[in-house]
Amino acid sequence: MIAIEAMEFYSYHGCFKEEKEIGTHFTVDFYFRNDTTRAEASDSINDTISYLDVFQLIKAEMAISSDLLEHVGRRIIKKLFSEYPSMEYGKVKIQKMNPPLGGKMKSVSFTLEETR
Repeated sequence: MIAIEAMEFYSYHGCFKEEKEIGTHFTVDFYFRNDTTRAEASDSINDTISYLDVFQLIKAEMAISSDLLEHVGRRIIKKLFSEYPSMEYGKVKIQKMNPPLGGKMKSVSFTLEETR
């Protein structure tokens, strides 16, 4: 299992007008599984999925405004599975930090897992 944790983004996701205009901080964790047998033996980035490339794809999806975290999460999984046919499993957790819900809280989050 490969993990890229606590990626930080400033994005414009939410149902409220203010969220679309002002934006807020988000944290994303992504876990994935692919066959790493060749990379374990070769020590070559060409035999695995690049963490940098995964990060860049998630960053691009986080830059597209959506009303719901559920929609963003589905887009991330769909994009990564499309780009990497060898990805067997993906799990994304998106946290909206300090959401405007009328009370003090660290975050709200959405988690989506998918296996091929």
